[in-house]
Amino acid sequence: MPTPPPFRRRRLGRKLTRMRTKAKLTLDEAARALYRTKSTLHRIEKGETLLDVHLAKSMMDLYDQYDPELLDQALRAREPGWWTTYGIENQGYIDVETEAAQVSELALLVIPGLLQTTDYMRALFEAHRLKRTRRWLENDIRVRQIRQERLTDPDDPLRLHAIIDEAALRKVVGGAETMRAQRQHLLDMAELPSVTIRLLANDRGAHASLVGGFTLLGFEDDESPVLFIEHMAGAVHIEDEQGLREAKLTFEHLTSQALRPDESIALIERVLVE
Repeated sequence: MPTPPPFRRRRLGRKLTRMRTKAKLTLDEAARALYRTKSTLHRIEKGETLLDVHLAKSMMDLYDQYDPELLDQALRAREPGWWTTYGIENQGYIDVETEAAQVSELALLVIPGLLQTTDYMRALFEAHRLKRTRRWLENDIRVRQIRQERLTDPDDPLRLHAIIDEAALRKVVGGAETMRAQRQHLLDMAELPSVTIRLLANDRGAHASLVGGFTLLGFEDDESPVLFIEHMAGAVHIEDEQGLREAKLTFEHLTSQALRPDESIALIERVLVE
């Protein structure tokens, strides 16, 4: 399967499509008015081709819609992702999360990355079947730490709703001291206004998604959510309406099955002193 264009470009392209549709122009009509070929405009709307600011201004004039963020989005779509500085070429999950405003994550056996301590994530990375160089390992850790900083960003905080199976809370990763610190870290993070933690307790039996975890990423504007599912050979992004609807309903059902936030904190505290 070919790698999709970077999410910033796809997101910008979908906005341009919405603007053109609102102006009641076909792709052919818009292309002629903008002195572009239909295929060129189609590739821009699909995120396959970069949009220059001059064309963006012409589009706003033609569609009679002024969007103060459009030019900034066009410029940002041309920039490489911040994570590439660390040698990370993956433009999958990080690419989307960087643009997201909210993350809803179900974690079954591993504490969500945004809530992991450094020692916990290091133990996870070291357990990976592929041998990592020390530099690779430290870069992966640093990238995850930078992602975590958005939870406390005063200007653009990332909202996180994490539903965590009790199995992840009890699974020993990195040893007893690492787990003690990790559980305490969960308690500390739960105090943030941007973070909601709910546990799926063992004594409540089976739940709606025993087969695997998933992550839903939402955005502030009209952009549709993105469903992200990891698997043994990599990961998949799902953006079709039916898949998103199923994921939303499942997450809502899991929320009803999970402990309340205060009950979840109490369970973490009990496990911490056991």
